[in-house]
Parts: sequence; structure tokens; C-alpha cells
Amino acid sequence: MLNQETIRSMKLFLFDMDGTLYLGDRLFGFTTALLRRIRETGGRYLFMTNNSSKSVEDYIRKLGKLGIAADREDFITSAQATAWYLLQHHPDKPLYVCGTASFKEELRLAGLTVTEDADQAECIVMGFDTELTFQKLEDVSRMLCTRDLPYIATNPDYVCPTEFGSVPDCGSVSDMLYNVSKKRPLFIGKPSPLMPQLAMKKWGVTPEETVVIGDRIYTDIKSGLNAGTLTILVMSGETTTEILESSEDKPHIVMQDAGELIPLLKA
Repeated sequence: MLNQETIRSMKLFLFDMDGTLYLGDRLFGFTTALLRRIRETGGRYLFMTNNSSKSVEDYIRKLGKLGIAADREDFITSAQATAWYLLQHHPDKPLYVCGTASFKEELRLAGLTVTEDADQAECIVMGFDTELTFQKLEDVSRMLCTRDLPYIATNPDYVCPTEFGSVPDCGSVSDMLYNVSKKRPLFIGKPSPLMPQLAMKKWGVTPEETVVIGDRIYTDIKSGLNAGTLTILVMSGETTTEILESSEDKPHIVMQDAGELIPLLKA
């Protein structure tokens, strides 16, 4: 039975960010108090995001502007997980990256080679590209249609939430390219269990001691379920009641927002 003691037994809290702790550039009113409470009660939190358009340094600056102090140890991102995967499986291949300058720099910092020359590339990497151009789409289309290359994508999200609604995310662009090439990428980010597994390994905790909190069933919650952790769906972002009722994947707990955790964490 899930109760207050279940929440208090958690040692690692893996938070999605946009739609869970803030929306666009608006920090939810409970966020600072929630993060402080987790630390006060001996827990550890990490920010776990599928958004690869920003580097960890970008996120540190963004959270700083919102009033949250953070450092590199506080993050596990799809960009980091993608770099880890590429280092394990394609360490020497020049990468053509359909992504932002920040994402490319994150890959370079990990020791990978990024090229702007599609003819020289030996691997295609897709991210949430807020700097997308038609030239990039044409380059990737040509590569997919004429060559058999490893094809990796950071995340399958169809949209990224904003204060006015949503914008197309990596999954939507990948669907466009599927219509061209009939090829789909290997997705690294949520709902893959890779990011929660890397976080648990890094901090030496078990799935029974870990909770994933997010606003999307098909990425956040599915990732936690795949990794065997406790899952909490918050209704402050993308998911509606209709989406929740129709989903085959069900979270362990549903909250209107993550602020409902605060009283459960009081000593």
C-alpha cells in the first residue's frame, strides 16, 4: 500500500523539469520549498530531462535565474545519456548532429567528434533542435535514404510544453523523417530506463528507494516503470484526465502538482 511511509522511504527523487517544477520561464510556487524539504529529510534529488536543446551549463544558468542553485551533479539529461551510449557503441564515428549548438558542445565535451559535413559523418544523432533548419532536414533525409548509418535520437517526445501550449519536439521531427525514409531512430531518453538506471548506479540506490516524478505518462512515468521505480504523475503539465484514463501505463500515484509531496516529507 502506498502511503506516507512509502514516500518517506525514498532516497532518490528524479524530477522531470518543464511541466513538473516550472513551466517555460515560470517557476511553480512550491518548487523551492519542495527541493529544500527533500534535502532536509536526507534525500537526494536529480533533475532528469529529455530536453537535449540545452547543455547542463545552460540548465544551471536557467535554474539560477529561476532562483534554484544547482551544479552538474544535480542533473541527468538525455544529452548526457546519449553521449554515454555513443561512447559505448560508436566512440570513433564522426557524428552529424541535428541539434542545438549546446547539444553539440555537450557531445564534444564527452570526447565525441561532431562534424558539419554530412558526407563525412558515420552516425546520425537527433535532438530537440530549437535551431532546426531545412538544410539539416535535407542532410539527414539524404543520409537516411542513401546510406545505412547508425541513427540515434535523444528522446521520443512529440511536444515540449510552453506557457502558451506546446512546440514540436524530437519525436515529431523523427516522425517527419520516417515519412521520408521509413527509418526510425534508437531513442535513448525516457521512456527508456537508461537515465534512471544511470542515476541509481551513480548514487548507489535501488529501484525500491527511487521515485520518478513527471508530467508525461509516455516518457516520465513509462521510464520509471521500465526501471522498476516508484512513479508519481503530476497534472501540472501535458497530461490531462482523458490522457490518464486512456493510457495503458498507469502511475503508482497521481498528484495535481509536485507540491503535494511537501507535507508527506515532513519529519
